[in-house]
Amino acid sequence: MTTATGRPAGLRDFYENPAVPVASGDARSLRQARILAAALGPATSRTATVLDIGCGDGTAAATAAPLLAGHRVIGVDWSQDALKRAHAHLPYVVRGELTDGGLPFADVAADAVLFSEVIEHLVDPDSALDELRRVLRPGGHLMLSTPNLAAWYNRGLLLAGVQPVFSEVSLRGIHGRPGKEVVGHLRLYTARALREFVAASGFRVVGLSGAPFHGVPRPLRALDRLACAVPSAASILLLHARKA
Repeated sequence: MTTATGRPAGLRDFYENPAVPVASGDARSLRQARILAAALGPATSRTATVLDIGCGDGTAAATAAPLLAGHRVIGVDWSQDALKRAHAHLPYVVRGELTDGGLPFADVAADAVLFSEVIEHLVDPDSALDELRRVLRPGGHLMLSTPNLAAWYNRGLLLAGVQPVFSEVSLRGIHGRPGKEVVGHLRLYTARALREFVAASGFRVVGLSGAPFHGVPRPLRALDRLACAVPSAASILLLHARKA
């Protein structure tokens, strides 16, 4: 991929490309929203501020909105194109980054952070979790989702010598693995690695569950849903943690 000037595209150019997928699957968005809604409780007692960091086009927040009714959800992304699309779904959108000065929010400003399918795209996930911890109040909730390197089908693919799904070796095309979309994944986690990493970043892990992946071929989707009962083998990892 190249830019309009003909120079090779970097990561920022890649994510500003409208053709790059920015939406999460509805199944994982709903599961994540149900966990967060149960943790926050109804807005009748208190309105919580929820930051959707890396909100993309806002469809994940729109899916979650009925379950988070009354709470204030703010979409945050550094892609101007994504924010324009997100504004159709969210009343509040803010341009912000996890690096280069941090998020445009004061310390302990948020009750919860949605961090859906973002961490696998980051060069420096350690600093990112430091920044999320800064904006969360004590006891605030972190709802993180990410593809599972050890998903049930990836285990079989590796045994067969095939590149795992979700992993990428190039921003220009798919090489050595199933799938057609290049989405810019830089890091992948197993359930154990994700738990340890988040705990080491100053959070207390409350729970870990699984969600299906919309890209699984239709004949295998029932099996993918069954695999969610064993999070370490599920397609998508849903982690709930609280600021220690």
